[in-house]
Amino acid sequence: MSIADWLEQSVGGSAPLLIYLAFGLIIFIETGILIAFFLPGDSILFAAGLIAGSRDDMNIWILITSIFLGAFIGDQMGYVLGRKYGRSYLERHSSPRIDRMIARAEEFYAKYGWSAVILARFYPWIRTFMPPIAGIGKMNYYKFLAANALGALIWGCGITLLGYYAVLIPGLKESSRGIAIFFVVLTIVIAVRNYRRARKDRRTPPTTTPM
Repeated sequence: MSIADWLEQSVGGSAPLLIYLAFGLIIFIETGILIAFFLPGDSILFAAGLIAGSRDDMNIWILITSIFLGAFIGDQMGYVLGRKYGRSYLERHSSPRIDRMIARAEEFYAKYGWSAVILARFYPWIRTFMPPIAGIGKMNYYKFLAANALGALIWGCGITLLGYYAVLIPGLKESSRGIAIFFVVLTIVIAVRNYRRARKDRRTPPTTTPM
């Protein structure tokens, strides 16, 4: 059995409730847990919309509510942990690649401030590190709360709805299941590749320049 066949049977045949919970949990993990920064959230969201659009027994509003909550709670957790534990929370998973991502996220936050929390949603990897960096930077809690909710709404719900309404394009509904499987397979491939690269970077000792 191929991966595509397995995904079609497992995802396509799952109960709607399990699909709602699964996608909400995946988005929560991708946004709230540092070591899951390699998950390609954009592809996951688009695939979720395609799956919902290709099935008659799924409610898109329940799906995007689950995704919104996953994205919102994930960022809130990252912010609270960053505010409570400070920079030691980021350094706990230090590696050359993660250090570069942290540096990029810090530059992004310094440049855009409050709006960085919203904009970072559309930048893979940076969105995972932005909440703890905002917490470390002592961003006002209510400002972060508002930016987090707006970002989760635009990013999480927006991309999912794009996938959902893409099914309405003439001629696409019949092939939407295959397209959804393609995005899920692509998500898995990218996630595995990024995870292996992150592990490789973590094992690589830092280079020192001779004096």
